[in-house]
Amino acid sequence: MSRLRLTISMSLDGYVAGPHQSVKEPLGIGGEALHEWVFPLAAWREPHGMKGGEVNESTPVVEHTLTNIGATIMGRNMFGGGPGPWNTEQPWIGWWKDNPPFHHPVFVLTHYPREPLPLKGGTTFHFVTGGIHDALEQARKAAAGRDVALAGGAQACNQYLKAGLVDEMLLNVAPILLGGGERLFDGVGSDLHGLRPVRTVATAKVTHLQFARR
Repeated sequence: MSRLRLTISMSLDGYVAGPHQSVKEPLGIGGEALHEWVFPLAAWREPHGMKGGEVNESTPVVEHTLTNIGATIMGRNMFGGGPGPWNTEQPWIGWWKDNPPFHHPVFVLTHYPREPLPLKGGTTFHFVTGGIHDALEQARKAAAGRDVALAGGAQACNQYLKAGLVDEMLLNVAPILLGGGERLFDGVGSDLHGLRPVRTVATAKVTHLQFARR
């Protein structure tokens, strides 16, 4: 069976987004600093349609997150568009506009139904109202034997962690303090359901902590 692989960047104080998230500040105040280590990397830039970039100690880590992924799951907050029912007059298509970097089916957890949204590059967003198990079942079917990425945000990740459904977890820990926002592991408890440390890569800009089921 395909694995569910969680990848997320967080601050030293455990936040994956800063406070006061908004359309102007989708990652909250200071939240963009969580990802400054990855923006220059060629391995990150290529899926986003950008040329050039750096190769450094974080490159193999990022390349691993992209390998053998056939579908992605994310929460409504990560997809965006605000809370509540979807705006049908000006439909929200995601922070990535009409050419998202996923290039495979993406399943968005939401309380409000919406028709699938096909965009450029092979990305189609599917909106799942049946909960985390339903989304994972659909994603695994779409992945056709490949793994499923769990992209965030914190609430979606915490639900899957609490349910013991995550098979691999990569925490990219940025050396910053956000002081508030969305915190990873809230409500998860003390049980990681068999996830154990298997790899650490420390750099000047970020520390990568990889966990997996042994």
